[in-house]
Amino acid sequence: MNTKSALPDNIAPNESAPRKILVWDVPVRVFHWLMVLSFAGAYITAESEQWRLLHVTLGYTMAGLVAFRILWGLLGTRYARFSSFIRGPKIVARYFVAMVRRRPEHYVGHNPVGALAIIAMLGLTLAIAASGWAIYNDIGADWLEEVHELAANVMLAVVLMHIAGVLVASWLHRENLVGAMFSGRKAGTPDQAVRRAWRSVAVLLCAGVLGFWWWQWHGAPSDTSMLNRPTASKTADDHDRD
Repeated sequence: MNTKSALPDNIAPNESAPRKILVWDVPVRVFHWLMVLSFAGAYITAESEQWRLLHVTLGYTMAGLVAFRILWGLLGTRYARFSSFIRGPKIVARYFVAMVRRRPEHYVGHNPVGALAIIAMLGLTLAIAASGWAIYNDIGADWLEEVHELAANVMLAVVLMHIAGVLVASWLHRENLVGAMFSGRKAGTPDQAVRRAWRSVAVLLCAGVLGFWWWQWHGAPSDTSMLNRPTASKTADDHDRD
């Protein structure tokens, strides 16, 4: 599927002129900002025993969001589908070189470099969630803590590079890509637009996340010592001191 757009400057009035069209459906946008908030909150609370329940809840939320995104990447709208933006290494390298030369092609959906960052973040989220679950449930060896911390730090690096790429692409294309993730609209022709925003799916996604948060906090043990229980490595250190 070709989602590139040259966006020519000189178009006859009777031709299909570029305009703001719906590209990102509501579920994609809700997923994006929930992931931003969840990762930021989980990263900030990572070193605090007092906020351990919040940290764990946000980590599980990220895993659930990734599961939804995988499903929506298979069944969702045109630009949400993986088939529309996952490309081979040659295309990614060509786009990156074009960015360096300040002449990248315009993509209505995700550009090849941005798509690579998205796939990396989805995979890293699963690694973070799996290792965090094992640590919280005292399953596995102490090296899992190092894996968990490393994956989180690599995720942060990828997020920062993704933000930098968005800003650079916005400047090169003279297009507000951050704003597009709020409004869902980018420059394109009417035939390239997504026909339906799927607000009902976004509502169900939000309801699922809020329901999970309520269940986590409602079912939390009243004994604060259970909420602040040490991680596996700290427990091992305590045994060593004994």
